[in-house]
Amino acid sequence: MEINASIFNDFLIAMTATAVVVFVALHFVEAGYGMMYTKRWGPAINNRLGWVLMEAPVFVVMLLLWAFSQRRAETAPVVMFLLFELHYFQRSFIFPLLIRSNGHMPLSIILMGVTFNVLNALMQGGWIFYISPAGLYQDSWLWSWQFITGTAVFFAGMYINIDSDRIIRNLRQPGDRRHYIPRGGMFRYVSSANYFGEFVEWTGFAILTWSWAGAVFALWTFANLAPRAGKIHDRYTREFGEQFTSLRLHRIIPYIY
Repeated sequence: MEINASIFNDFLIAMTATAVVVFVALHFVEAGYGMMYTKRWGPAINNRLGWVLMEAPVFVVMLLLWAFSQRRAETAPVVMFLLFELHYFQRSFIFPLLIRSNGHMPLSIILMGVTFNVLNALMQGGWIFYISPAGLYQDSWLWSWQFITGTAVFFAGMYINIDSDRIIRNLRQPGDRRHYIPRGGMFRYVSSANYFGEFVEWTGFAILTWSWAGAVFALWTFANLAPRAGKIHDRYTREFGEQFTSLRLHRIIPYIY
């Protein structure tokens, strides 16, 4: 399998431009899943199945990109591949099993999520296994400051993301449909700590690969999650008033935004 470098660069430029458009658009459109679920987004299925269908394709596509690559036995690219797959294995097959609610996810949201995730696999897998200069990711890369720093940031973000999901998951008892203000962990600083963790995670991946592909997806992650974090913040403000505003939380990035 071969990927043309010029086409790949155009792909990254298009993805960057699209991220900007998505960031602006999501300030005006509410993605109807989770606490903002609405039937206006069309037919829906069980949340657990929805998450598997939305996240699993990227796991499979990245696996195929690795399998068909001539670099599939090179140590540094394989380690990067395993880090990527670790995230999506957790999101595809572990996170859905932990969901306690019987909520629903619109099929339209799932299809958009699949598209978004597969494009990410093409960016990261395409760069790591096909486009990056031959010899860039030698074994010595694993001892570079980029890889060590990026991996530390990646795992810090993963921990924040998983811990924040745990806090959200335990806000309700079975059958309870009320909303609560998440507390503890990074929720001491931001109202969407789970999103903050995911953004940190992909920033770490961008650093450990030291690539434009990684940077573009970190940008995409922020463009996709920051507007939603803002809407969640506004909803907490409406629902809880001073009880929430007195916490002086930021939306997604501590002390900044």
